[in-house]
Amino acid sequence: MALFQLLPCPSRESAQSTPSPPSSPTSSYYDVFLSFSSKDTRKNFIDHLYIALKQKGLIVFRDDERPERGKYISRELFQAIEETKFAVVILSTNYASSTWCLDELVKIVECMKQNMLTVLPVFYHVNPSNARNQVGILASGNQTFAEAFAKHERDPKVKIEDLQAWKAALKEVGNISGWHVQQHR
Repeated sequence: MALFQLLPCPSRESAQSTPSPPSSPTSSYYDVFLSFSSKDTRKNFIDHLYIALKQKGLIVFRDDERPERGKYISRELFQAIEETKFAVVILSTNYASSTWCLDELVKIVECMKQNMLTVLPVFYHVNPSNARNQVGILASGNQTFAEAFAKHERDPKVKIEDLQAWKAALKEVGNISGWHVQQHR
């Protein structure tokens, strides 16, 4: 089944009008929130997916600004996750290397558990079981999920509670049936 078939198809009027902010805590501003590692996917997969979703008339949140290393995720980004119907999480080879992506993922899983949004994972050049179990061998120059977490463990700025939350969220999303995009050779 194609990703597009699971996403809502807005009416022609709503597709052409500018959305208004949610009027209640249960309403959504965005149809889709894209969570991704820009290092792996921004200039190819994400750009194509974003354009295709917009052409379908969906309101898509794609964070074009990533913080510098050591900066905190913004409140506005958490709010965007809370105001979204569907989160498309693109788990790629560098996703777990980014504390920013992992913070997003924790918030996404939190909202999913509260039945506020549906999570649609895309396993981009990674094996779903490697994401689920945080192991695996990736292409040269990329870290496994285990190596990314080991690096976070050695970082004195990373709190153990955050590390545990990141691992739990990745496992949770890794257990969701999604799309597996493999490299073409």
